[in-house]
Amino acid sequence: QVQLAESGGGLVQAGGSLRLSCAASGRAIGSYAAAWFRRAPGKEREFVSAINWGGGVIYYADSVKGRFTISRDNAKNTVYLQMSSLKSEDTAVYYCATGVGTTTNAYAYNNWGQGTQVTVSS
Repeated sequence: QVQLAESGGGLVQAGGSLRLSCAASGRAIGSYAAAWFRRAPGKEREFVSAINWGGGVIYYADSVKGRFTISRDNAKNTVYLQMSSLKSEDTAVYYCATGVGTTTNAYAYNNWGQGTQVTVSS
C-alpha cells in the first residue's frame, strides 16, 4: 500500500507562488500516474493536474493552465505542483493521488494523501 504525504501549503498573497510536494512511501510510485486535486470550501473536489509515470503525458485544468506545473522525481518517489500567479480562487485543500491510469477522473485514483491547505489572500 502506498502512503502519500503532501507538504508545502500555506498562506500566500495573490500573485505569489508555492510549491507543493507529495512524498510517497511504502511502495515506489514510478510506474503509476499521479495527480493533484483540490477542494475549496463549500465546493466539490476538482481536478487540478495529472502526470503519467514517465512525465510524458500531462493534463491541466483550464483554470490553472499556464500558472501551475506538475512534475515528478521517481528517484525521490515524489510528485510536485509548482503554483505561480496564485489567485484567491486557488484557495483550497490540495490532495495528491496515484493510480494506474492518467486521467482527470478522481475515481481512477486509489491512493490519496491527507491534503495540504493553500490559502491565497487578496
